[in-house]
Amino acid sequence: MAEYHAQNKAKLISETRRRFEAEYVTDKPDKYDPRDVERLQQDDNWVESYLLWRHSIVDETLKMLDESFQWRKEMSVNDLTESSIPRWLLEIGGIYLHGYDKEGNKLFWIRVKYHVKDHKTMLDKKKLIAFWLERYAKRENGKPVTVMFDLSETGINSIDMDFVRFIINCFKVYYPKYLSKMVIFDMPWIMNAAFKIVKSWLGPEAVSLLKFTSKNEVQDYVSVEYLPPHMGGTDPFKYSYPPLVDDDFQTPLCENGPIASEDEASSKEDIESDGKETLETVSNEEQTALLKKINLTEHTSKAEENEKADSKMKAFKKPLSVFKGPLLHISPAEELYFGSTESGEKKTLIVLTNVTKNIVAFKVRTTAPEKYRVKPSNSSCDPGASVDIVVSPHGGLTVSAQDRFLIMAAEMEQPSGTGPAELTQFWKEVPRNKVMEHRLRCHIVESCKPTTLTLKDNAFNMSDKTNEDLYLQLANSRRESDFSTP
Repeated sequence: MAEYHAQNKAKLISETRRRFEAEYVTDKPDKYDPRDVERLQQDDNWVESYLLWRHSIVDETLKMLDESFQWRKEMSVNDLTESSIPRWLLEIGGIYLHGYDKEGNKLFWIRVKYHVKDHKTMLDKKKLIAFWLERYAKRENGKPVTVMFDLSETGINSIDMDFVRFIINCFKVYYPKYLSKMVIFDMPWIMNAAFKIVKSWLGPEAVSLLKFTSKNEVQDYVSVEYLPPHMGGTDPFKYSYPPLVDDDFQTPLCENGPIASEDEASSKEDIESDGKETLETVSNEEQTALLKKINLTEHTSKAEENEKADSKMKAFKKPLSVFKGPLLHISPAEELYFGSTESGEKKTLIVLTNVTKNIVAFKVRTTAPEKYRVKPSNSSCDPGASVDIVVSPHGGLTVSAQDRFLIMAAEMEQPSGTGPAELTQFWKEVPRNKVMEHRLRCHIVESCKPTTLTLKDNAFNMSDKTNEDLYLQLANSRRESDFSTP
Protein backbone atom coordinates (compact mmCIF):
# COMPACT_ATOMS: atom_id res chain seq x y z
CA MET A 1 0.00 0.00 0.00
CA ALA A 2 2.77 2.43 0.95
CA GLU A 3 4.65 1.56 -2.24
CA TYR A 4 1.55 2.25 -4.34
CA HIS A 5 1.04 5.59 -2.60
CA ALA A 6 4.67 6.60 -3.27
CA GLN A 7 4.40 5.61 -6.93
CA ASN A 8 1.14 7.52 -7.34
CA LYS A 9 2.63 10.61 -5.71
CA ALA A 10 5.66 10.46 -7.99
CA LYS A 11 3.37 10.09 -11.00
CA LEU A 12 1.30 13.15 -10.01
CA ILE A 13 4.41 15.24 -9.40
CA SER A 14 5.81 14.24 -12.79
CA GLU A 15 2.55 15.00 -14.56
CA THR A 16 2.24 18.39 -12.86
CA ARG A 17 5.74 19.37 -13.92
CA ARG A 18 5.30 18.19 -17.49
CA ARG A 19 1.97 19.89 -18.01
CA PHE A 20 2.96 23.15 -16.34
CA GLU A 21 6.00 23.38 -18.61
CA ALA A 22 3.99 22.52 -21.73
CA GLU A 23 0.76 24.42 -21.04
CA TYR A 24 1.93 27.48 -19.11
CA VAL A 25 5.66 28.10 -19.51
CA THR A 26 6.39 27.35 -23.18
CA ASP A 27 4.11 30.01 -24.71
CA LYS A 28 4.95 32.77 -22.20
CA PRO A 29 8.39 32.10 -20.70
CA ASP A 30 8.62 35.66 -19.26
CA LYS A 31 5.43 35.25 -17.28
CA TYR A 32 7.24 33.79 -14.27
CA ASP A 33 10.53 34.15 -12.44
CA PRO A 34 12.81 31.47 -14.00
CA ARG A 35 14.10 30.62 -10.53
CA ASP A 36 10.61 29.48 -9.53
CA VAL A 37 10.23 27.43 -12.71
CA GLU A 38 13.57 25.76 -12.06
CA ARG A 39 12.71 25.06 -8.44
CA LEU A 40 9.43 23.47 -9.50
CA GLN A 41 11.39 20.96 -11.58
CA GLN A 42 13.73 20.11 -8.72
CA ASP A 43 11.82 20.40 -5.44
CA ASP A 44 9.36 17.51 -4.97
CA ASN A 45 8.11 18.91 -1.67
CA TRP A 46 7.14 22.19 -3.28
CA VAL A 47 5.11 20.49 -6.01
CA GLU A 48 3.51 18.18 -3.46
CA SER A 49 2.40 21.10 -1.26
CA TYR A 50 0.34 22.52 -4.14
CA LEU A 51 -1.04 19.09 -5.04
CA LEU A 52 -2.13 18.36 -1.49
CA TRP A 53 -3.87 21.72 -1.16
CA ARG A 54 -5.82 21.01 -4.37
CA HIS A 55 -6.62 17.41 -3.32
CA SER A 56 -4.26 15.92 -5.95
CA ILE A 57 -6.35 17.29 -8.83
CA VAL A 58 -3.72 18.26 -11.38
CA ASP A 59 -5.91 20.74 -13.32
CA GLU A 60 -6.65 22.71 -10.15
CA THR A 61 -3.01 22.49 -9.06
CA LEU A 62 -1.84 24.00 -12.37
CA LYS A 63 -4.21 26.97 -11.99
CA MET A 64 -2.94 27.51 -8.46
CA LEU A 65 0.69 27.36 -9.59
CA ASP A 66 -0.03 29.87 -12.34
CA GLU A 67 -1.58 32.36 -9.91
CA SER A 68 1.11 31.81 -7.29
CA PHE A 69 4.04 32.15 -9.70
CA GLN A 70 2.63 35.32 -11.27
CA TRP A 71 2.28 36.85 -7.82
CA ARG A 72 5.83 35.82 -6.87
CA LYS A 73 7.20 37.62 -9.93
CA GLU A 74 5.06 40.74 -9.41
CA MET A 75 6.20 40.98 -5.79
CA SER A 76 9.83 40.04 -6.64
CA VAL A 77 9.60 37.52 -3.82
CA ASN A 78 12.92 35.85 -4.61
CA ASP A 79 14.69 39.20 -4.31
CA LEU A 80 12.99 40.51 -1.17
CA THR A 81 15.53 41.45 1.47
CA GLU A 82 15.57 43.44 4.65
CA SER A 83 16.52 46.54 2.62
CA SER A 84 13.40 46.07 0.46
CA ILE A 85 11.21 47.04 3.43
CA PRO A 86 10.96 50.64 4.70
CA ARG A 87 12.82 50.92 7.99
CA TRP A 88 9.86 52.47 9.83
CA LEU A 89 7.75 49.42 9.00
CA LEU A 90 10.33 47.09 10.53
CA GLU A 91 10.74 49.31 13.58
CA ILE A 92 7.04 49.49 14.46
CA GLY A 93 6.81 45.76 15.26
CA GLY A 94 3.43 45.02 13.75
CA ILE A 95 4.50 41.83 11.93
CA TYR A 96 7.19 39.37 13.02
CA LEU A 97 8.04 35.74 13.87
CA HIS A 98 8.59 34.79 17.49
CA GLY A 99 7.94 31.76 19.71
CA TYR A 100 6.06 28.48 19.20
CA ASP A 101 2.61 27.05 19.83
CA LYS A 102 1.99 23.86 21.82
CA GLU A 103 2.44 21.73 18.70
CA GLY A 104 5.86 23.24 17.99
CA ASN A 105 4.70 25.48 15.11
CA LYS A 106 6.32 28.90 14.72
CA LEU A 107 4.15 31.88 15.74
CA PHE A 108 3.60 34.55 13.08
CA TRP A 109 2.46 37.66 14.93
CA ILE A 110 0.22 40.30 13.36
CA ARG A 111 -0.35 43.11 15.88
CA VAL A 112 -3.35 44.80 14.27
CA LYS A 113 -3.26 47.88 16.50
CA TYR A 114 -0.10 49.01 14.70
CA HIS A 115 -1.82 48.89 11.33
CA VAL A 116 -3.50 52.01 9.95
CA LYS A 117 -5.41 51.73 6.70
CA ASP A 118 -3.43 53.64 4.10
CA HIS A 119 -3.34 52.81 0.39
CA LYS A 120 0.04 54.55 0.02
CA THR A 121 1.76 52.04 2.31
CA MET A 122 -0.27 48.94 1.42
CA LEU A 123 2.26 47.52 -1.06
CA ASP A 124 5.09 47.82 1.46
CA LYS A 125 3.00 46.05 4.12
CA LYS A 126 2.24 43.23 1.71
CA LYS A 127 5.95 42.97 0.92
CA LEU A 128 6.67 42.69 4.64
CA ILE A 129 4.25 39.76 4.95
CA ALA A 130 5.84 38.10 1.89
CA PHE A 131 9.35 38.80 3.20
CA TRP A 132 8.71 37.02 6.50
CA LEU A 133 6.87 34.07 4.94
CA GLU A 134 9.51 33.53 2.25
CA ARG A 135 12.30 33.85 4.81
CA TYR A 136 10.59 31.25 6.98
CA ALA A 137 9.72 28.91 4.10
CA LYS A 138 13.35 28.75 2.94
CA ARG A 139 14.49 27.79 6.43
CA GLU A 140 11.69 25.45 7.50
CA ASN A 141 10.59 23.84 4.25
CA GLY A 142 7.04 22.58 4.79
CA LYS A 143 6.78 23.27 8.53
CA PRO A 144 3.53 25.22 9.14
CA VAL A 145 3.11 28.43 11.13
CA THR A 146 0.39 29.55 13.51
CA VAL A 147 -0.84 33.06 12.78
CA MET A 148 -1.47 35.09 15.94
CA PHE A 149 -3.97 37.76 14.87
CA ASP A 150 -3.79 40.05 17.91
CA LEU A 151 -6.78 42.42 17.92
CA SER A 152 -6.28 43.77 21.43
CA GLU A 153 -6.49 47.56 21.73
CA THR A 154 -7.71 47.69 18.13
CA GLY A 155 -10.03 50.35 16.76
CA ILE A 156 -12.15 50.32 13.64
CA ASN A 157 -9.51 52.36 11.78
CA SER A 158 -7.06 49.46 12.07
CA ILE A 159 -9.27 46.97 10.25
CA ASP A 160 -8.33 46.78 6.59
CA MET A 161 -10.20 44.00 4.84
CA ASP A 162 -8.01 44.24 1.73
CA PHE A 163 -4.96 43.54 3.88
CA VAL A 164 -6.73 40.68 5.68
CA ARG A 165 -7.71 39.16 2.34
CA PHE A 166 -4.10 39.36 1.18
CA ILE A 167 -2.97 37.44 4.28
CA ILE A 168 -5.63 34.80 3.63
CA ASN A 169 -4.49 34.44 0.01
CA CYS A 170 -0.90 34.00 1.14
CA PHE A 171 -1.89 30.76 2.82
CA LYS A 172 -4.57 29.69 0.34
CA VAL A 173 -2.54 30.21 -2.84
CA TYR A 174 1.00 31.45 -2.36
CA TYR A 175 2.17 29.33 0.60
CA PRO A 176 -0.09 26.25 0.59
CA LYS A 177 0.21 23.85 3.51
CA TYR A 178 1.93 26.48 5.69
CA LEU A 179 -1.07 27.44 7.84
CA SER A 180 -1.47 25.39 11.00
CA LYS A 181 -4.19 27.62 12.43
CA MET A 182 -5.11 31.28 12.81
CA VAL A 183 -5.64 32.35 16.41
CA ILE A 184 -7.87 35.44 16.58
CA PHE A 185 -7.30 37.11 19.96
CA ASP A 186 -9.65 39.55 21.69
CA MET A 187 -11.83 40.39 18.70
CA PRO A 188 -14.19 43.34 19.38
CA TRP A 189 -17.86 42.49 18.85
CA ILE A 190 -18.11 45.18 16.20
CA MET A 191 -15.90 43.07 13.94
CA ASN A 192 -18.11 39.97 13.97
CA ALA A 193 -19.58 40.82 10.58
CA ALA A 194 -16.13 41.42 9.09
CA PHE A 195 -14.89 38.00 10.15
CA LYS A 196 -17.92 36.30 8.64
CA ILE A 197 -16.52 37.57 5.35
CA VAL A 198 -13.08 36.22 6.28
CA LYS A 199 -14.59 32.77 6.78
CA SER A 200 -16.02 32.85 3.26
CA TRP A 201 -12.57 33.75 1.88
CA LEU A 202 -10.94 30.85 3.68
CA GLY A 203 -13.32 28.29 2.22
CA PRO A 204 -14.99 25.37 4.00
CA GLU A 205 -11.82 23.25 4.33
CA ALA A 206 -9.92 26.01 6.14
CA VAL A 207 -12.64 27.54 8.34
CA SER A 208 -11.84 25.01 11.06
CA LEU A 209 -8.37 26.58 11.30
CA LEU A 210 -9.82 29.80 12.72
CA LYS A 211 -9.65 29.87 16.53
CA PHE A 212 -11.42 32.75 18.26
CA THR A 213 -9.95 33.27 21.72
CA SER A 214 -9.84 35.51 24.75
CA LYS A 215 -7.24 35.47 27.52
CA ASN A 216 -8.74 32.25 28.89
CA GLU A 217 -8.83 30.26 25.63
CA VAL A 218 -5.58 31.37 24.00
CA GLN A 219 -3.57 29.20 26.39
CA ASP A 220 -5.21 26.14 24.84
CA TYR A 221 -3.00 26.74 21.81
CA VAL A 222 0.09 28.57 23.12
CA SER A 223 1.76 28.03 26.48
CA VAL A 224 2.31 31.02 28.78
CA GLU A 225 6.07 31.07 28.12
CA TYR A 226 5.40 32.30 24.56
CA LEU A 227 2.47 34.61 25.34
CA PRO A 228 2.92 38.30 26.22
CA PRO A 229 1.52 39.58 29.54
CA HIS A 230 -1.57 41.15 27.94
CA MET A 231 -2.56 37.62 26.85
CA GLY A 232 -1.97 36.23 30.33
CA GLY A 233 1.52 34.97 29.50
CA THR A 234 5.00 35.35 30.97
CA ASP A 235 7.09 35.96 27.83
CA PRO A 236 9.42 38.92 28.57
CA PHE A 237 10.10 39.42 24.84
CA LYS A 238 10.03 43.04 23.67
CA TYR A 239 10.12 43.68 19.94
CA SER A 240 12.91 45.95 18.75
CA TYR A 241 14.69 46.64 15.48
CA PRO A 242 17.47 46.39 14.39
CA PRO A 243 18.42 43.56 14.19
CA LEU A 244 15.65 41.47 12.68
CA VAL A 245 13.71 39.35 15.13
CA ASP A 246 14.94 35.95 14.00
CA ASP A 247 14.44 32.42 15.26
CA ASP A 248 15.02 33.17 18.95
CA PHE A 249 18.22 31.11 18.97
CA GLN A 250 20.59 31.86 21.85
CA THR A 251 23.80 30.46 23.24
CA PRO A 252 23.19 27.32 25.36
CA LEU A 253 24.92 26.44 28.62
CA CYS A 254 28.65 25.57 28.37
CA GLU A 255 29.24 27.70 25.28
CA ASN A 256 32.80 26.49 24.71
CA GLY A 257 32.68 23.51 27.02
CA PRO A 258 34.97 23.26 30.05
CA ILE A 259 38.71 22.89 29.67
CA ALA A 260 40.07 19.36 29.40
CA SER A 261 40.58 18.70 33.10
CA GLU A 262 37.17 20.10 33.98
CA ASP A 263 35.62 18.12 31.15
CA GLU A 264 37.00 14.88 32.55
CA ALA A 265 35.72 15.75 36.02
CA SER A 266 32.34 16.67 34.59
CA SER A 267 32.15 13.40 32.66
CA LYS A 268 32.95 11.52 35.84
CA GLU A 269 30.17 13.36 37.66
CA ASP A 270 27.77 12.54 34.83
CA ILE A 271 28.76 8.89 34.99
CA GLU A 272 28.16 8.74 38.74
CA SER A 273 24.83 10.57 38.65
CA ASP A 274 23.57 8.65 35.63
CA GLY A 275 24.71 5.45 37.29
CA LYS A 276 22.61 6.17 40.34
CA GLU A 277 19.55 6.73 38.19
CA THR A 278 20.11 3.56 36.19
CA LEU A 279 20.60 1.45 39.28
CA GLU A 280 17.16 2.28 40.60
CA THR A 281 15.51 -0.70 38.93
CA VAL A 282 18.16 -3.19 39.95
CA SER A 283 16.89 -5.80 42.37
CA ASN A 284 18.90 -6.96 45.41
CA GLU A 285 19.80 -10.16 43.56
CA GLU A 286 21.11 -8.23 40.57
CA GLN A 287 23.07 -5.92 42.84
CA THR A 288 24.68 -8.89 44.60
CA ALA A 289 25.57 -10.53 41.30
CA LEU A 290 27.06 -7.33 39.98
CA LEU A 291 29.11 -6.87 43.13
CA LYS A 292 30.50 -10.38 42.70
CA LYS A 293 31.44 -9.50 39.13
CA ILE A 294 33.19 -6.39 40.35
CA ASN A 295 35.14 -8.38 42.91
CA LEU A 296 36.24 -10.77 40.17
CA THR A 297 37.45 -7.87 38.04
CA GLU A 298 38.85 -5.86 40.95
CA HIS A 299 42.30 -5.89 39.42
CA THR A 300 41.24 -4.64 35.99
CA SER A 301 43.91 -2.33 34.66
CA LYS A 302 43.53 1.44 34.86
CA ALA A 303 43.67 1.61 31.07
CA GLU A 304 40.60 -0.61 30.77
CA GLU A 305 38.72 1.51 33.31
CA ASN A 306 39.51 4.66 31.37
CA GLU A 307 38.44 2.99 28.15
CA LYS A 308 35.09 2.14 29.71
CA ALA A 309 34.60 5.67 30.92
CA ASP A 310 35.55 7.10 27.55
CA SER A 311 33.14 4.76 25.79
CA LYS A 312 30.19 5.91 27.89
CA MET A 313 29.04 8.43 25.33
CA LYS A 314 29.67 5.97 22.53
CA ALA A 315 26.90 3.87 23.99
CA PHE A 316 24.48 6.22 22.25
CA LYS A 317 23.17 4.69 19.07
CA LYS A 318 24.28 6.86 16.18
CA PRO A 319 21.38 8.72 14.52
CA LEU A 320 20.48 7.22 11.15
CA SER A 321 19.02 10.15 9.18
CA VAL A 322 21.49 12.60 7.63
CA PHE A 323 21.19 16.15 6.34
CA LYS A 324 23.83 16.60 3.63
CA GLY A 325 24.90 20.24 3.71
CA PRO A 326 27.69 21.85 1.64
CA LEU A 327 30.07 22.00 4.63
CA LEU A 328 28.77 19.46 7.11
CA HIS A 329 26.69 16.32 7.08
CA ILE A 330 24.45 16.54 10.15
CA SER A 331 22.81 13.60 11.83
CA PRO A 332 19.96 13.42 12.73
CA ALA A 333 18.55 15.32 9.77
CA GLU A 334 15.48 16.95 11.32
CA GLU A 335 14.66 15.93 14.89
CA LEU A 336 16.56 15.32 18.12
CA TYR A 337 15.00 12.41 19.96
CA PHE A 338 14.88 12.63 23.76
CA GLY A 339 13.42 10.05 26.10
CA SER A 340 10.49 11.03 28.29
CA THR A 341 10.92 11.70 32.01
CA GLU A 342 9.69 8.16 32.67
CA SER A 343 12.18 6.57 30.29
CA GLY A 344 15.16 8.21 31.95
CA GLU A 345 16.97 8.53 28.60
CA LYS A 346 17.89 12.17 28.93
CA LYS A 347 20.72 12.75 26.50
CA THR A 348 20.87 12.77 22.74
CA LEU A 349 23.59 13.03 20.15
CA ILE A 350 24.28 15.25 17.14
CA VAL A 351 26.98 13.99 14.76
CA LEU A 352 28.75 16.49 12.48
CA THR A 353 30.97 15.32 9.61
CA ASN A 354 33.19 17.75 7.73
CA VAL A 355 32.90 17.17 3.96
CA THR A 356 35.26 19.97 2.91
CA LYS A 357 39.03 20.18 2.47
CA ASN A 358 39.35 22.84 5.17
CA ILE A 359 38.65 23.09 8.88
CA VAL A 360 35.02 23.97 9.55
CA ALA A 361 34.08 26.06 12.59
CA PHE A 362 30.68 25.34 14.10
CA LYS A 363 28.51 26.50 16.95
CA VAL A 364 25.18 25.36 18.36
CA ARG A 365 22.40 27.67 19.49
CA THR A 366 18.97 26.96 20.95
CA THR A 367 15.64 28.66 21.59
CA ALA A 368 15.76 27.46 25.23
CA PRO A 369 19.32 28.19 26.45
CA GLU A 370 18.39 27.76 30.10
CA LYS A 371 17.20 24.18 29.49
CA TYR A 372 20.10 22.49 27.74
CA ARG A 373 23.73 21.66 28.23
CA VAL A 374 25.59 21.29 24.93
CA LYS A 375 29.13 19.88 24.70
CA PRO A 376 30.86 21.13 22.65
CA SER A 377 28.75 24.08 21.52
CA ASN A 378 31.49 26.15 19.86
CA SER A 379 34.39 24.32 18.26
CA SER A 380 35.80 23.13 14.93
CA CYS A 381 35.97 19.97 12.85
CA ASP A 382 38.97 18.85 10.80
CA PRO A 383 38.63 17.87 7.12
CA GLY A 384 36.98 14.46 6.79
CA ALA A 385 36.55 14.13 10.57
CA SER A 386 33.40 13.78 12.68
CA VAL A 387 32.45 15.41 15.97
CA ASP A 388 29.89 14.09 18.46
CA ILE A 389 27.85 16.78 20.25
CA VAL A 390 26.06 15.68 23.41
CA VAL A 391 22.84 17.53 24.25
CA SER A 392 21.24 17.01 27.64
CA PRO A 393 18.47 18.74 29.60
CA HIS A 394 19.87 20.79 32.46
CA GLY A 395 18.73 20.96 36.07
CA GLY A 396 15.74 18.67 35.75
CA LEU A 397 14.04 20.84 33.12
CA THR A 398 11.86 19.00 30.63
CA VAL A 399 12.24 18.80 26.87
CA SER A 400 9.52 20.48 24.81
CA ALA A 401 8.48 19.99 21.19
CA GLN A 402 8.62 23.78 20.94
CA ASP A 403 12.40 23.82 21.49
CA ARG A 404 14.73 24.24 18.51
CA PHE A 405 18.45 23.93 17.84
CA LEU A 406 20.46 25.78 15.22
CA ILE A 407 23.75 24.45 13.82
CA MET A 408 25.89 27.21 12.30
CA ALA A 409 29.01 26.31 10.31
CA ALA A 410 31.60 28.20 8.27
CA GLU A 411 34.70 27.09 6.41
CA MET A 412 37.99 28.37 7.82
CA GLU A 413 39.80 28.88 4.51
CA GLN A 414 42.76 30.68 6.07
CA PRO A 415 44.60 28.90 8.92
CA SER A 416 44.11 31.09 11.98
CA GLY A 417 44.00 28.67 14.90
CA THR A 418 40.99 27.01 16.50
CA GLY A 419 41.29 28.09 20.11
CA PRO A 420 38.45 29.97 21.87
CA ALA A 421 39.90 33.40 21.10
CA GLU A 422 40.53 32.57 17.44
CA LEU A 423 37.02 31.14 17.00
CA THR A 424 35.44 34.19 18.62
CA GLN A 425 37.30 36.47 16.23
CA PHE A 426 36.46 34.22 13.27
CA TRP A 427 32.70 34.42 13.94
CA LYS A 428 32.92 38.19 14.22
CA GLU A 429 34.52 38.48 10.79
CA VAL A 430 32.95 35.71 8.70
CA PRO A 431 30.45 37.06 6.11
CA ARG A 432 26.84 36.04 6.70
CA ASN A 433 26.55 34.52 3.22
CA LYS A 434 29.41 32.14 4.05
CA VAL A 435 27.58 30.63 7.04
CA MET A 436 25.66 27.37 6.62
CA GLU A 437 22.67 27.01 8.93
CA HIS A 438 20.57 23.96 9.77
CA ARG A 439 17.72 23.69 12.25
CA LEU A 440 16.66 20.73 14.37
CA ARG A 441 13.39 20.18 16.20
CA CYS A 442 12.99 18.29 19.46
CA HIS A 443 10.94 15.12 19.74
CA ILE A 444 10.07 13.26 22.94
CA VAL A 445 9.99 9.48 22.68
CA GLU A 446 7.73 7.75 25.15
CA SER A 447 9.11 4.58 26.68
CA CYS A 448 7.51 1.54 28.25
CA LYS A 449 10.61 0.80 30.30
CA PRO A 450 10.20 0.76 34.09
CA THR A 451 10.81 4.04 35.86
CA THR A 452 14.03 4.07 37.86
CA LEU A 453 14.42 4.94 41.52
CA THR A 454 17.54 6.59 42.85
CA LEU A 455 20.01 4.32 44.62
CA LYS A 456 20.48 5.73 48.11
CA ASP A 457 23.97 6.74 49.13
CA ASN A 458 23.96 4.27 52.03
CA ALA A 459 22.56 1.33 50.04
CA PHE A 460 26.04 -0.13 49.79
CA ASN A 461 29.09 0.64 51.85
CA MET A 462 31.12 1.48 48.74
CA SER A 463 33.48 4.25 47.72
CA ASP A 464 32.60 6.68 44.93
CA LYS A 465 34.98 4.81 42.68
CA THR A 466 33.10 1.57 43.26
CA ASN A 467 29.82 3.25 42.39
CA GLU A 468 31.35 4.32 39.10
CA ASP A 469 32.63 0.81 38.40
CA LEU A 470 29.22 -0.62 39.22
CA TYR A 471 27.60 1.72 36.75
CA LEU A 472 30.09 0.85 34.04
CA GLN A 473 29.45 -2.86 34.49
CA LEU A 474 25.72 -2.28 34.39
CA ALA A 475 25.92 0.02 31.36
CA ASN A 476 27.86 -2.58 29.39
CA SER A 477 25.45 -5.36 30.25
CA ARG A 478 22.34 -3.26 29.64
CA ARG A 479 23.43 -1.10 26.74
CA GLU A 480 20.51 -2.05 24.55
CA SER A 481 17.95 -1.06 27.17
CA ASP A 482 19.68 1.99 28.60
CA PHE A 483 20.34 3.66 25.26
CA SER A 484 17.49 2.98 22.87
CA THR A 485 17.60 3.85 19.19
CA PRO A 486 15.70 7.08 18.39
